[in-house]
Amino acid sequence: MSYKYENKQEKLLAKVKGKTGKISDKTHEEHLKVYTGYVNKTNGILEAIEKLGVPDPTDPAVANQIFSTLRSYKTGLTFALGGLKNHEIYFDSLGGDGKASGKIAELIDRDFGSFENYSKDLKATGIAARGWVWTGIDHESGKLFNYIGDSQDTYPVWNVTPLLALDVYEHAYYADFFTARGAYIDEFLKHIDWAAVQARLPKGI
Repeated sequence: MSYKYENKQEKLLAKVKGKTGKISDKTHEEHLKVYTGYVNKTNGILEAIEKLGVPDPTDPAVANQIFSTLRSYKTGLTFALGGLKNHEIYFDSLGGDGKASGKIAELIDRDFGSFENYSKDLKATGIAARGWVWTGIDHESGKLFNYIGDSQDTYPVWNVTPLLALDVYEHAYYADFFTARGAYIDEFLKHIDWAAVQARLPKGI
């Protein structure tokens, strides 16, 4: 294979274990099994694409917009790789004291008016989402914004760097909070590692 993604399950669990309050270690352990599934599928699809070689675009069995081998591989890859990357950002965003400082705090105050406003917007966005929320920075406007993604591969915004990921699929919180998604988001906010979030800021911002 030309590239194989690393499974960071143990490293990600070590970062958050015992550091996320009411979001339990058991939930993280089970959640990371989902992440491992995305890693394995990503690498498997990449291997299958490599074996396929350079496709013949005139062969409808290989390349067709309704159903074809290449379409199946590449749409599957987008979903699996999105799941891999979203979860790595999510777990890397946790394990802190929830207190923003430095450059990221300045940007939050500038673009949301206050950290309280940011928290309210993130929570409302999380309640409105069906799967994922990202705090991202737009390279063109230079502004922070909380974006919705209803699946692993929906609504990517080009030229936006995701800084923080919030998983609002039920597997991320149901065992600890049942249907109380808002309470889960409140707990998430208390344990954000803002140093890790700030480290994802693009250079020069």
